Amino acid sequence: MPDTVALSGRPAQVRDYYQLLKPRVMSLVVFTGVAGLIAAPGDIHPLLAAVAILCITVGAGAAGAINMWYDRDIDAVMTRTRGRPLPMGRVPAEEALAFGVVLSLFSVALMAIAVNYAAAGLLAGTILFYVFIYTMWLKRRTPQNIVIGGAAGAFPPMIGWAAVTGDVSLASIALFAIIFFWTPPHFWALALFRAGDYGKAGVPMLPVVAGREATKRQIFIYTAILFPLGLAPWALGAAGAVYGLSALVLGGLFLVSAIAVLREPDAAGDKAAKRMFGYSIFYLFAIFGALMIDAAQAAWL
Repeated sequence: MPDTVALSGRPAQVRDYYQLLKPRVMSLVVFTGVAGLIAAPGDIHPLLAAVAILCITVGAGAAGAINMWYDRDIDAVMTRTRGRPLPMGRVPAEEALAFGVVLSLFSVALMAIAVNYAAAGLLAGTILFYVFIYTMWLKRRTPQNIVIGGAAGAFPPMIGWAAVTGDVSLASIALFAIIFFWTPPHFWALALFRAGDYGKAGVPMLPVVAGREATKRQIFIYTAILFPLGLAPWALGAAGAVYGLSALVLGGLFLVSAIAVLREPDAAGDKAAKRMFGYSIFYLFAIFGALMIDAAQAAWL
């Protein structure tokens, strides 16, 4: 891929490399990873728990840095992303790639040495999936990029769970499924009011390829599937009443948001889609926050 931007002429600063880690995305990833670690049955030494969280954080940021390296051409075109360090020329492309690769290797190696091989294997798989399957293969080729690629963002609670237990269970797969089915309505709500950006950059997001009405229907379908999946940890006995009630309310409100998007006329200016996008972020934080509160309460009792 040709480098489409010139360097800005000033040395890269610490905040530029920090921005390469996609801190806002990373915060969601780390939060769900911590939730999986706390909700998992069994005990883990606090120091090892801290190391596991560090590895998830560094691994997520590393994948984000490699994603920014590869997508620097389309990031330069899109309004939402053109202020990133690479399109602005604040970090050389080769340095961004090296930064991401080194952090990836460090996070996986540390997880394997200090925690366990199961968690390290899941972390490595997550980074590889995000970089090669989503970023390099799916994102520019299919409107299903978010559906399949969403698996990368769904692994962190499984990684946290495996850090404690050393394995993968049905309950941790349920946590994976919640994020997997949350991802399409979250990103498609964004894509509805950013369709022009994606079209200009040549990214085949669903509203660009299939149209707005088809996108709204898909948002509703995935949100409807997500509603019972949100209750799965409670149904499997991996969470208690606090989580179950929270999932019921949060999932119901998410479904109401999807219905509002489905019914909103195009002339309304995507107000419902913007509200749903904002709520989707709150939903993920809230439902995994409820999982942690529930687990803490159970441990205290």
